[in-house]
Amino acid sequence: MQDLTNQDDIENALINDIAGFAYDPLGYVLYAFPWGEPGTPLEDYDGPEDWQKEILEEVGRKLRAGAISAEDAMAWVIQVALSSGHGAGKSAFSAMILHWGMSTMPDTRGVVTANTATQLKTKTWAELAKWHSMCINAHWFEISATSMYSTDPAHKDTWRIDAIPWTEQKSEAFAGLHNKGRRIIVIFDEASAIPPIIWQVTEGALTDERTEILWFVFGNPTRSEGRFHDCFFRQRKYWITRKIDSRTVKITNKAFLQSLIDRYGEDSDIVKVRVKGEFPSTSVSQLIGADLIEAAKDHSKGLIKSDLAGVSLIFGLDVARFGDDNSVLWMRQGVYTKRIFSVNGYDTVRLTNLLIFHMKEMAPAAVFIDISGGLGAGVYDMTKTLGYKSVFPVNFGEKATKSNIYRNKRCEIYGECKEWLINGGCLPSEGEESENISEDLTAVDYFIDDMGRIALEDKADIKEKLGRSPDDGDALCLTFAAPVAALAANIDHTGVRNDVADTSGYDPMAF
Repeated sequence: MQDLTNQDDIENALINDIAGFAYDPLGYVLYAFPWGEPGTPLEDYDGPEDWQKEILEEVGRKLRAGAISAEDAMAWVIQVALSSGHGAGKSAFSAMILHWGMSTMPDTRGVVTANTATQLKTKTWAELAKWHSMCINAHWFEISATSMYSTDPAHKDTWRIDAIPWTEQKSEAFAGLHNKGRRIIVIFDEASAIPPIIWQVTEGALTDERTEILWFVFGNPTRSEGRFHDCFFRQRKYWITRKIDSRTVKITNKAFLQSLIDRYGEDSDIVKVRVKGEFPSTSVSQLIGADLIEAAKDHSKGLIKSDLAGVSLIFGLDVARFGDDNSVLWMRQGVYTKRIFSVNGYDTVRLTNLLIFHMKEMAPAAVFIDISGGLGAGVYDMTKTLGYKSVFPVNFGEKATKSNIYRNKRCEIYGECKEWLINGGCLPSEGEESENISEDLTAVDYFIDDMGRIALEDKADIKEKLGRSPDDGDALCLTFAAPVAALAANIDHTGVRNDVADTSGYDPMAF
């Protein structure tokens, strides 16, 4: 039989040990995780990164010194702002803080959010689950897709951290975070893209007396304005701040970071943001901001069929280059757009047949096919050979029509997409296609080249940032490759052979 007494003794010793770290986050992190232990993910590490240790120590000092004081309303919150380059370990740090906070104070409550739901789910929350699997007291908590909570049924609702995607329309989700007499933890991941209303509502919620309140905001410093920027400048006296150069972090890919410097220049905004953790010199290095994306989602909710009357329908096909990339088709008709398909592993013949099927159904006025990687050229050639006059090849590296403004065609079509969004363009407001297109468009940073033109960071760099290829963004932007009215003047009707065109099954407003 199991020796319950011995097990009880072990558990009581664990409880006593961890209770001693209530105001020592670094001590807890060193104690609770298997640093240097063979066979674990941490076998090659003797502890956290240097910058992580510094912040954990600083938070502990603030707590022990009684930093939470009624003398200053803002001093009620220990506030930490971290700007960093690529891959510095912010999500891992979030996991450390959350495990410490939950483990050393019963009935701790908290909220974690990020710039997008996908970032929150696949990166921030996935990292929390990874560290939970290594934690010495993991059995104290359960982790679901959206929560970390006590395994004690009596405390499930009072001792928990929740992952909550932000929306400007439902900001009240951040207003009910009160936990008087206990501990509150709030984490904003990729905070540059989180809108002011979410910051404001969070500030209003963090007002409980005699409560330990910790607010962490992390991110790449993509905007030289806004609330995240203010943490390092106008509001700096209220925040513990750190700027982390990714080259100083042990876990980063130094060759990739050097390649950014070689291609864009040591003083470029892309290197400042992605490598040095510094804010850009220009007002914004992000080509398409999250505020513009959210506005486009709102616009889609008010669309009616009459908005599209007489407006040309356009296809943009981004053809997969590698095994993990998708071939993606988006349509655009006036202010309306949606994804038609996203497929993986299709060869040229199969992809051509799928494209033709949708051309028959929807009769687009023009179909723009990306041939930059070579594989798209086969789809274009086959479609053209079969008699479809409305297909047009697009090479991202070719000269832009507005060559005095844009470095190449890829820069131009993204710039035209931005103008379309500013002028009322709509994006899907829900579902996986909505998340993907939002992430793809906001991931693109720009800089001004030596000829004064707008230039975008390389697609390979965006793929490194996202962890996947921006196929949806490229496909939508392909619909801006050329003015369709001018093209249509040179082709018959819709450009699809009259003997195969069939639009009976197409409802442009079938959201």
